[in-house]
Amino acid sequence: MLDFQAMIAAVGPELLLALAGLVGVLLGAIFKDQFNSLSFKFAAASLIAAVLVVFLNWPGGEAFGGLVTTTPFVNFAKVVSYGAGAITLLMGENFLRRHETIRYEYALLIIFASLGMGVILSASNLMTLYMGIETLSLSSYVLASFHRDSMRSAEAGLKYFVLGALASGILLYGISLVYGFTGSTDYTAIAEAEGGIGLLFGMVLMISGMAFKVSAAPMHVWTPDVYEGAPSPVVAFFATAPKMASMVVFANLMFQAFPGVFEDWQMIIAIIATLSMIIGAFGALVQSNLKRLLGYSSIANMGYALIAVAAGAEYGAAALLVFMTSYVIASIGLFGGVLAMRREGGMVENIDELAGLVRRRTGMAIALTILVISVAGFPLAVGFLGKLVVFEAGWNAGLLPLLIVLVLSSVLAFGYYLRIILVMWVREPAERFQPVDRAVSIAIYGAAIACLLLFIFIGPFTDWATSATAGFYQ
Repeated sequence: MLDFQAMIAAVGPELLLALAGLVGVLLGAIFKDQFNSLSFKFAAASLIAAVLVVFLNWPGGEAFGGLVTTTPFVNFAKVVSYGAGAITLLMGENFLRRHETIRYEYALLIIFASLGMGVILSASNLMTLYMGIETLSLSSYVLASFHRDSMRSAEAGLKYFVLGALASGILLYGISLVYGFTGSTDYTAIAEAEGGIGLLFGMVLMISGMAFKVSAAPMHVWTPDVYEGAPSPVVAFFATAPKMASMVVFANLMFQAFPGVFEDWQMIIAIIATLSMIIGAFGALVQSNLKRLLGYSSIANMGYALIAVAAGAEYGAAALLVFMTSYVIASIGLFGGVLAMRREGGMVENIDELAGLVRRRTGMAIALTILVISVAGFPLAVGFLGKLVVFEAGWNAGLLPLLIVLVLSSVLAFGYYLRIILVMWVREPAERFQPVDRAVSIAIYGAAIACLLLFIFIGPFTDWATSATAGFYQ
């Protein structure tokens, strides 16, 4: 008989989201287009409610015979992921309305994608992990191609689907090898098993599949095209909530299931991190499209985050939470800036369109500057402190070569980030943007303020992240 209290403690937020999704489908079938606008508020409220349930069950628990196990480490990621999902959902409502693509299905897809994020975060079994990944992935494929009349959106969805299916196949093949050589799909049992060379082969394939989910090189090739082609609100969602969830799941999988072969996978993660930092930095240098630039920036930042994973649970777990949270907050604001780039003829995405923004919209220019210097990691910005904790984790773990690449790629990244700032502050003003939606304005200014507050209170925030990860190495 199921222990209802334990089930709520372990997967309460996911049960709520599953119920909300099913209720949303029913309401959509009854009210049809009348539910389109209300569905966004309904979905955002569901995600915020899920955040509250997470806080009410912060210590977590275990349910379904060990198939799901929730800890403060994954609950931390759930709070950030669900919160980011709610914000990006509200940011996109007016965008979809202007493009005549507002449908209740969009909000429901965000709910089901968030359900998938919650499942993979709670997973303590490879079967649960795969089910959650597919729930997230299938929703994401449809979201990427949601603007059906746009060739770019259709192309983005197709590329994401084909490459995502390949990555899922690689991941599933890795899972089958791990199961075959250990006799179990449970994280704890895998960690205690002697799988030999077969286990290592399966682990490498699983790492390859997970690298696709976090946009890490060399499985990154879908990222710039999907970022450019998918509707901007969808990209804002992709760049924040699933990134946080997938990276924490990546770390949780390696820390929990493969601690006995740490030295073997540490080298693999280090190579992936190095490639990601280099490819992301050099790729962004030549971009003129802001969304593509943010796509390559995402690849580089996932490389920085992977340094924390390579550092191991004791040194890297808390650093990963701090870095990813600062990155997600800044990314929400930056994609708010992308959504604000609207003129009489429609949306624009070229960096040069931001020319002279400080004279047209001083407040927005200042807010975007704060966000850019944060995600770039300039000194006296929260992004710098995020990279600093990652640097400290790598230093404590003896990953000096990786840290050299981190510093050099960060210096290189200053080039394309400074270009955005110079365009906004120095160039002659371009044509004025149309009025910005209230939700987008709140997201931009709120993210900038959050970055400043996080910088000021980085000590208590880091302590919170450290307490959330203590269970890994006690």
